[in-house]
Amino acid sequence: MIVRILQPIWTKKAETARRVRGRIKAILDAETMLGHRVGSNPARYVDHLQLVLPRSKKRSQVNHHPALPWEDLPAFIHELEQRPRRAARVLDLLILTATRTNEVRFARPEEFDLAARTWSMPGDRTKSGRPLRIPLCDRAVEIVRSALPKAKYGYLFPGCKEGRPLSNMAILMLLKRMSRHGITVHGFRSTFRDWVAECTDYPDSLAEEALAHVIVSQTVAAYRRRDQLERRRLMMEDWGRYCGEKREGTAMMASAA
Repeated sequence: MIVRILQPIWTKKAETARRVRGRIKAILDAETMLGHRVGSNPARYVDHLQLVLPRSKKRSQVNHHPALPWEDLPAFIHELEQRPRRAARVLDLLILTATRTNEVRFARPEEFDLAARTWSMPGDRTKSGRPLRIPLCDRAVEIVRSALPKAKYGYLFPGCKEGRPLSNMAILMLLKRMSRHGITVHGFRSTFRDWVAECTDYPDSLAEEALAHVIVSQTVAAYRRRDQLERRRLMMEDWGRYCGEKREGTAMMASAA
């Protein structure tokens, strides 16, 4: 039965097939532990399914989200700020904080401390599952301050549907109206990462902390227990100034102090 399920997609949709097999195996393992079945797991691959299913190709390289080159960002931000709708402010804040789409869409007013210029996100709203503090640059503070009086349903950026935040589709449609068909919202995180690497002297570790990437090495993670908030604040202020370069009429190539 398992072979019959996997065979049609094993080579055509290799990644999906691997995930399906893995989930079936996990379910059957759990049923064994609960005493609902006995015997070996028919969904195991090594020395079992590999004998009847062809060897699949190596996993393809990660497909990176299409991103706007950092050189084009000030002009993009300038155009974005001419648009009055809420979706433009969401995207603007997302870019300035290098956060993920849902992190901004589901942002709550109580998470922001404008006096401390900090956005504190609880662990249940982050991809890593750990709380995240995000320093806010001048422009980010302006966006949040102007959005607070219009907050509703517990969301900083409420949507048209009652009780819901602004929809993801609203942001995608914004890019479409701006004729930006070759980039994605998530890709702005890559834009930020490239800018840090190519235009500043800030260390990679600081950029990774700003992106809230999980530290793969357990050894490194054990020693890096602080979130480097104040060092990141300097970096994000530089990023905010660069994003507003066209607005301010200044040229900037940042370097860490």
